[in-house]
Amino acid sequence: MSTLSAASCESSPLSAAPQEKKPLKPCCACPETKKARDTCIVEKGEESCNELIEAHKECMRALGFKV
Repeated sequence: MSTLSAASCESSPLSAAPQEKKPLKPCCACPETKKARDTCIVEKGEESCNELIEAHKECMRALGFKV
């Protein structure tokens, strides 16, 4: 089964060509902390979610975003 897994992970010839890496968009960064933050805000209100809001900001800063 390992040969099947390895074969399925190989790049196709089209994706083997060098491509420019697109910059990460803020909307796509830190999906885990973003989801937790958004859920908390909807359920409890922004005032009750400062810890999750700060965790998301920290994650964004670690990826180079100015928050």
